[in-house]
Amino acid sequence: MSNQTIMWVAFATVMTVMFVIDLGVFSRKTHEVKFREALTWTIVWVSLAMIFNAGIYYFMGPDKALEFLTGYVIEESLSVDNLFVFIMIFSYFHVAKHHQPKILKWGILGALVMRGIFILLGIGLIERFHWMIYVFGGLLIVTGIKMAFGGDDHIEPEKNLLVRLVRKFVPVTKRVSGDRFFIRKCGKIAATPLFLTLLVVESSDVIFAVDSIPAVLAVTHDPFIVYTSNVFAIMGLRSLYYLLAHVMDMFVYLKLGVSFILCFVGAKMLLGDVFEMPIYFSLGVIVGSLTIAILISVMVGNKRKSRHA
Repeated sequence: MSNQTIMWVAFATVMTVMFVIDLGVFSRKTHEVKFREALTWTIVWVSLAMIFNAGIYYFMGPDKALEFLTGYVIEESLSVDNLFVFIMIFSYFHVAKHHQPKILKWGILGALVMRGIFILLGIGLIERFHWMIYVFGGLLIVTGIKMAFGGDDHIEPEKNLLVRLVRKFVPVTKRVSGDRFFIRKCGKIAATPLFLTLLVVESSDVIFAVDSIPAVLAVTHDPFIVYTSNVFAIMGLRSLYYLLAHVMDMFVYLKLGVSFILCFVGAKMLLGDVFEMPIYFSLGVIVGSLTIAILISVMVGNKRKSRHA
């Protein structure tokens, strides 16, 4: 058994156990996730990612471990934009806090499948058509610039293609019925607003994947590293949402930091044939960008508070 096979088995085992514990036991009952629970699970997922990274270091070497860590940090930083969108989606559909965990749970399960497909397609395209690297790099730069200067995002779920198709072929209730996605009404199956919310969450992740997968491919083309770093970041996204949902206003410049990271990794892909940037340098730039954005946000926030006081 090769070292990478050992890590695949370890990864599958860890994820299976955590799925049962996190999504099967603790999330079985509908409830509002409090700050303390969100903080605990965030620490658990980050710790598991770092332990897994240590395993990669031991079985696959320091280079692969550095690739995983860089990919994981990129995915976590790009998750910040997901959080902004999730907040707007739940606000639009007036989803109660105790119903949000179920939607995010099924949204994450769908995201894991879609990310796997996107990764295989992305790596296949790059290996078969080398010029796709320039397409992905340009896409990341354009997305980063739009994120920085495009203003506030606007969510218009009623224009979503999936939502329009469901409304056309399936009756949709106006009110939520517990935490169910479908109910029987007048002898017919009808979808609830929670199901429409899930569709918008899933379709938004497809858009995120278009950005995040090429970003990690700028670091490595190893399917194992790309997928596992994605999965660990996605699995921790749900708890991170509840941890930061109420304090997102404190990090007003964090989005600018994320946009810079997108532009940076895009430039890295475009210059890859001319200059091979060391992974440790890329990791330093990414972590440094996030740190500076957070510090400036906190400093500006404190100044505003002192002025109001």
